[in-house]
Amino acid sequence: MIDVSGKNIVLRTALARGKLSLRSTTIKEIKEGNIRKGDVFTVAEVAALDAVKTTFIRIPHCHPIPVASAEVKFSIEETTVICTCWVKAEYKTGVEMEALSGVSSALLTVWDMVKYLEKDENGQYPVTKIHGVKVIEKRKGVK
Repeated sequence: MIDVSGKNIVLRTALARGKLSLRSTTIKEIKEGNIRKGDVFTVAEVAALDAVKTTFIRIPHCHPIPVASAEVKFSIEETTVICTCWVKAEYKTGVEMEALSGVSSALLTVWDMVKYLEKDENGQYPVTKIHGVKVIEKRKGVK
């Protein structure tokens, strides 16, 4: 791990975003609340928040960070689920890995919940893909 003991504690925020492409029929089922495993976005939000808080367990060189706030939002554009995750902490190192971890876990959770609708006759996923996962904004010392 990098030694951050000499750094000052300051407010840090990060916003990450990612996308999940799905079949139009799957999007329809999500919108209508017909997914067998439950409410897709509620479960995915819980998964994202858990991922934010446990990023240091999943990524070996990340420091345990006292996350002060995290917010996860979902939207749908045509055949794409979009997840954004905003994380805030006062600490010595940034929170972008936490935001990225939240987005990634949320999108993986959505995929898991709808995979029975996404598989083709050979059990493959010709349409389904996670893409565009990136940090949109990172701030240090700005409220």
